[in-house]
Amino acid sequence: MRPILLLAAALALACGPAAAQGIRNAPPPRALETAAYVFAAANVCGYRIGTAPFEALLARYQVTIEDVRPPRGPFGAKVQTIFTLMSNQMMQNRDAACRAVAGEYGPEGTVVPGILLPADASPAAKP
Repeated sequence: MRPILLLAAALALACGPAAAQGIRNAPPPRALETAAYVFAAANVCGYRIGTAPFEALLARYQVTIEDVRPPRGPFGAKVQTIFTLMSNQMMQNRDAACRAVAGEYGPEGTVVPGILLPADASPAAKP
């Protein structure tokens, strides 16, 4: 009986930090695809990513930028794989792809405006 108590105490000490961090589920695939799409558009079309609107979009999926930042985030490798595929596809018809993504996420986008900004645009002044 005594070895079982020692084993239980050892497991409790070893698993304590992991339990304190909390285990969470993976983000929805749509969040990973959206992040990869925005990164690919910035790469292929030369856009700058508006940080605040991008973080607000990811927050809808309960994801942070640190979760999806390639390759460091816990899901960054998956985002990087999707990013590579999307970048290659966008490069095949770059002009049409850049027009489409600007219409969705550009300064006056229909999905979420302000995520992708022209590279020469200066950052918005903070009040």
